[in-house]
Amino acid sequence: MPQVRSLSPPTVRAELIGFLVLALLLSGSAAALLGKPGVLLQALVVAGVMVALVGRAVTAGGAPRGLGLADRITLLRASGVAVLAGLPFQATLADPVLWAVVATASLLLILDGVDGAVARRTGTASDFGARFDMELDAFFILVLCLLLWQRGDLGVWVLLVGLLRYIFVGAGLLLPALRAPLPESLARKTVCVVQVVALLISLAPWVSAGWAAGIMLTALALLVASFAADVRWLLRHGANGR
Repeated sequence: MPQVRSLSPPTVRAELIGFLVLALLLSGSAAALLGKPGVLLQALVVAGVMVALVGRAVTAGGAPRGLGLADRITLLRASGVAVLAGLPFQATLADPVLWAVVATASLLLILDGVDGAVARRTGTASDFGARFDMELDAFFILVLCLLLWQRGDLGVWVLLVGLLRYIFVGAGLLLPALRAPLPESLARKTVCVVQVVALLISLAPWVSAGWAAGIMLTALALLVASFAADVRWLLRHGANGR
């Protein structure tokens, strides 16, 4: 089985700095094209927080061998998510901008499948990589929800699609059983992909408000059912980990 080369702290720092530079270039280009400097500032703040969180996880021993190839792909995807995170409340969501969002988010969704496949093929899957991927997915969905809400066709309820993950985490502070690890679930992963696809379709300029509402209500119902199943399992088994 292939092994991940152990990376020294300076190497990891160099990779994170490279991520920041890439986020700077991408968000700077978006800000210049849109004529909105706020896009650059907001994206860089998000990228900086990402670097701080990833760096802290690595130095705390979460990734004792450093960043593997799959983690680097996830980091590349994070740069795109950071750019999209610079758009809410900063850019006017005209049709060309929405098409650019849909195209960028579609590419990020493809990369989401690539990093997992690379981790499995190279034998470099890790708890750190899985957590990194999951948290980035959650934030990606929240950013897309913010953009869909900002467009003005749907009410604030659409933000629930992006906030449910964080509500679940908050509930875990009150109920320790909810902090226990969950078993692998293809259904859970499928529901996550469904949320992104539903958001991409709903963000497309040619989709009417009525269709977008129907699509997102269906996606929200699936997500609530998925979280309800996880909560039920954790309340029954989470306390003892079985």
